[in-house]
Amino acid sequence: MAEQKIFAGPRIRRIRNAKGLTQTAMAEGLGISPSYLNLIERNQRPLTVQLILKLAATYHVEPEELHGDAGGSAAALREVFSDPLLAGELPGDQEVIEIAEAAPNASAAVVKLYRAYREQAERLSDLNALLASEGRAAALSGARLPIDETREVFERRPNHFSSLEEEAEAFGAVLDPGDDLFGALKAWLKREHGIVVKVLPVATMPNWRRRYDRHSQRLFLSERLSPFDQLREVAMEACLIRMSVAVAAQIQALKFSNDEARRLARFELGRYAAHALMMPYQPFHAAAQRARYDIDVLRSRFGVSFEQAANRLTTLQRPESAAVPFFMLEVDSAGNRFRRAGAQGFPVSRFGGGCPKLPVHAAFAQPGQIFVEAVEMPDGAQFLCVARTLEGPQGAFNERPRRTALLVGCDIGFKDEIVYGAALPGVTPGAAAKAGHGAATPVGPACRLCERIGCLSRAEPPVTRPLGLDEMVTGLSAFDFQ
Repeated sequence: MAEQKIFAGPRIRRIRNAKGLTQTAMAEGLGISPSYLNLIERNQRPLTVQLILKLAATYHVEPEELHGDAGGSAAALREVFSDPLLAGELPGDQEVIEIAEAAPNASAAVVKLYRAYREQAERLSDLNALLASEGRAAALSGARLPIDETREVFERRPNHFSSLEEEAEAFGAVLDPGDDLFGALKAWLKREHGIVVKVLPVATMPNWRRRYDRHSQRLFLSERLSPFDQLREVAMEACLIRMSVAVAAQIQALKFSNDEARRLARFELGRYAAHALMMPYQPFHAAAQRARYDIDVLRSRFGVSFEQAANRLTTLQRPESAAVPFFMLEVDSAGNRFRRAGAQGFPVSRFGGGCPKLPVHAAFAQPGQIFVEAVEMPDGAQFLCVARTLEGPQGAFNERPRRTALLVGCDIGFKDEIVYGAALPGVTPGAAAKAGHGAATPVGPACRLCERIGCLSRAEPPVTRPLGLDEMVTGLSAFDFQ
């Protein structure tokens, strides 16, 4: 039987030091030379099964101690060194593993210090959001991941790019697609750039939605994608080729700080352009008004998905033909936020979007169903919210499908212009404080910024109030505060 080799030098050294032994004394007890033990402790020689058994018998060491598990410490350290502040400090994972192996207590201390730093950063972010809601925003400097910078830029500005809208209309006129935009785009890519579009099976493309092979001039799409998503992928590729100058100019105008953020922004703008091509502004705007913004009617009329039609509603803000100013929020079942956008920027200061009582979270209980609800913020502002789950790329029988939920919202004042407003009879300002039919659901911007008393959904205490630590009284909330 082959011996199992285990490199555990730092653990052997800790065991020896804990027992107060010199290398010579431990080597004598194990029946090996001091020089060989020295090589073992420096991870230049492995532990064999025989040595593990000898250690267990001589020094009453459990074999599990020698196998060790630095995986947890190494994973926590990877989290630390992936922070933008420390990115690039370590060349690879091997040094992280060595640190976790050689100094587990110091590793735990570094992780603890980092988590305290993150907690303070989150508190500062929460307080900045609170100040912003009062019109006193403070600029907080600090390292950010490129994805965070990109999201922040797109969330703060209106989700409308007039130059891309004009380019999409000109491109649509060139394509003249009729009822087959997918076929027109494939023909244009082949005719103008020699690019052939091909849908490949899952076995051939197990990890990709789309892949462009420059050498063979072929654009591969995964069969996991729905026809709507396949159309968007082809439209994105065509738009990024045709509108490269306009996209580059827009990225330049947004003033990102690094190349990775600019690449992410290019992807976002490509998706925007694809939607503008799939749902031309004037026809979509007119259809939206006639259908009273019924997303299911619009998705059927333009041959797109629910998510694509809802996303397009947030972009209808031409000065001469503006629509209801919708905003949108997409989350997964764990509450992670993927996308936030709005016709006038996502209303973080007024709406927040981080409350667990929002209907976007309830939508996961009934996939595919549309939830319509009026919600009221602590300051009395009310919003109409429409929520529904979205299905991701199709999986195989033994794969769990990716499912997210989308919330589309607007100020309650527009409810009479929207088909979903009929589901909210009797909603009036201040209704959240009343019981009975038509009352708006009381929500907050986020638990850490919300001061509603007795909220059963509270997940965190507010940063604006001290905790209430009365041993004689326990409130309904998981976190009582004064």
